[in-house]
Amino acid sequence: MTTPKPQSRRLHGAMFKLPLMITCGEFEAFIMDYLDGSLPTIKRAVFKMHLFLCMDCQRYLAAYERSIALGKAAFDDPNDPVPADVPEDLVQAILAAKKAE
Repeated sequence: MTTPKPQSRRLHGAMFKLPLMITCGEFEAFIMDYLDGSLPTIKRAVFKMHLFLCMDCQRYLAAYERSIALGKAAFDDPNDPVPADVPEDLVQAILAAKKAE
């Protein structure tokens, strides 16, 4: 005997049968273009429709945006001094790798 799918799962599955709808995987692949504004108009509309309908992708996008903000905040000024708790051998390895480029 199989157990019926919860209502939210049925709606989620039905959502992907709509014309031009994208999957969560495709949503993920388009995030960078969406955030930098380079997603073409029609794809942007489809992306936003998926975002409107899919709570998982709403949470994913919010976490993604928080990660970007935290990364930028951590490295506001690349000329800031290296924190004292960074091991010197790591600093030297990074500097050596930059010279090798």
